[in-house]
Formats: sequence, structure tokens, C-alpha cells
Amino acid sequence: MAYKIIASQCSVCGACEFECPNAAIRMKGETYIIEAAKCTECDGDAPRCVESCPVENTCVKA
Repeated sequence: MAYKIIASQCSVCGACEFECPNAAIRMKGETYIIEAAKCTECDGDAPRCVESCPVENTCVKA
């Protein structure tokens, strides 16, 4: 199961995009999205999108 970004909470800071080891995060419209097919949940490590996001509970498990 992949992570997703809650669009209404996303501050569009871009911190998560550069931390993703799989390039699964990209801009779509006016917010960021996580492409589920590319997300590996950081292979058991702490999810980098969650750790880098300044807004709590914005990157969540889908």
C-alpha cells in the first residue's frame, strides 16, 4: 500500500518531492501527489515524505 498526500493540508513547500528515493512525488495542478505505482513506502525505513513534511498528517498511508 502506498502513501498519499492530503491535498487540503499540503502547503506546497516541496520538501517531500526531493526526499522521495523513488521519484514518486510530483506536482499535479496546484498540489503534490504520490504516484502509488512508484511508492515503496521507503522499503521498511521511515517514510521520507512523512519525515520531511512540515505539516503533520499530510502524508498518510492510503
